Amino acid sequence: MKTTTAILTILATASFFIGCNSHNSSTTTSNNVYRIQQGFVNANGVMIYYEEFGKGQPLMILHGGPGASHDYFLPYLLPLAKENKLVFIDERGSGQSQRLEDSALYTVGNMVEDVEAVRKDLGLGKMSLMGHSYGGVLAQAYALKYQQHLTHLILCSTFPSTSQMNEVFKKMKEKMAPDLRNRIHKMEKEGLFGHGLPYQRNRYTDAYMIAAWGEAYFPYLYQRRPDPNYDPVANGVMSWRLYREMWGSDGEFVIDGNLKSVEYVNKLSTIKVPTLITCGDHDECPASLAEEMHEKIAGSKLVIFPHSGHMTFVDQPDMFIKTVDNFLH
Repeated sequence: MKTTTAILTILATASFFIGCNSHNSSTTTSNNVYRIQQGFVNANGVMIYYEEFGKGQPLMILHGGPGASHDYFLPYLLPLAKENKLVFIDERGSGQSQRLEDSALYTVGNMVEDVEAVRKDLGLGKMSLMGHSYGGVLAQAYALKYQQHLTHLILCSTFPSTSQMNEVFKKMKEKMAPDLRNRIHKMEKEGLFGHGLPYQRNRYTDAYMIAAWGEAYFPYLYQRRPDPNYDPVANGVMSWRLYREMWGSDGEFVIDGNLKSVEYVNKLSTIKVPTLITCGDHDECPASLAEEMHEKIAGSKLVIFPHSGHMTFVDQPDMFIKTVDNFLH
């Protein structure tokens, strides 16, 4: 008992001094220091990971995939923290957020409610919302239901219609070199899952990831500044159960999972918040889709970045940051 008491006394004393030092350092912190707050929000029973840092009005940022994480935005979007409080989340089933036993719960509608729960529980009030790629689909869905909570909407390299996006993929395949197209067709016909060692069977084969993401997609991902660290196989480190539920199991060039329900074109005119729409001139989600969204959302602003693929903030980082900051401020 004496030993226990002594240990508790030492811990309490240590905590006191740590607390004092933390307080003293916080009162003398420079305005040039940006601290990260991170944690989890219990969003209707699902634990959603978030990171928050920056100064200014809140800007929540939604990642693509579906099934990726917020990590690919960093360090490229860091300059936005100088004028905005950035709030990154990992969508349900992605990144550090909770995985679900029932894959049927991975839907756009459920993720909309997750975004709203994070907004409320972090006390963000009215916020700006940015979505990239699939995250732009989610941002549209959120705006269609909760635009009263938005000050600005930013839709980056995204699409409003799965049927239209499937037509884009069909044309993309037609433009491939015959050898590449034949290799991809052969692998898709044989089935993309269930091959190799046990740990490989619930994902694409390495050969398909290299063909689809490394050869076919790559010109639509980057143009001006191809990422020298890009690795199509490493790109497959993601939430596969979620991806198959939402995107589908038949390959990269057709969306036939539950994302088939995404048909927002005729609803976009109901969005009244200030909206910025961006894409690259060599984007996987082509300018024609961005132009259609721009036409449907009254008063929206459209920016097509030159010499850019899907990752516009990598190809044109300064231009991207300036465009977003100018729009928000």
